[in-house]
Amino acid sequence: MERVEIAAHIPRLRRYARALAGDSHRADDLVQDTLERALTKFHLWRHGSDLRAWMFAIMHNVFINQLKARRELALDEAAEAMLEGAAQSDPLEMRDLDAALRCLPVEQREVLLLVGLEQLSYAEASQALDVPVGTVMSRLSRGRERLRALMSGAPGATNLKVVK
Repeated sequence: MERVEIAAHIPRLRRYARALAGDSHRADDLVQDTLERALTKFHLWRHGSDLRAWMFAIMHNVFINQLKARRELALDEAAEAMLEGAAQSDPLEMRDLDAALRCLPVEQREVLLLVGLEQLSYAEASQALDVPVGTVMSRLSRGRERLRALMSGAPGATNLKVVK
């Protein structure tokens, strides 16, 4: 039964992996490593909890471990994965979105992808990334603001508020 439950999430894992890894070969490796770990560690999953979030957490951890091992911050092609089915979209807008997503810090890009692309709730994204819900909300807010600024052609400066 566990294999059937895990297999149901493969398409979403592949889409997220492609957005994280930046190319299909690394994405396939990331999915394979994630599935291998999920199957061998399935006994650690708490029945009744969200399997999808647990698997995204595994993928996130595998991805970070791979980044550390390569000492390379690979940028993603998230716009392509996010907009594959949007044939009516302007190709130039898609290119601009892809470039803007590449400019975001990894932490903000991950949250944008999980909440925006994968439609995880804040709590599910929090569980997947192993950060507090408030951190997810903060990263999402900053990521969206930065993405809007980049897409509108505004300079890289963000509006900072003085806190007393």
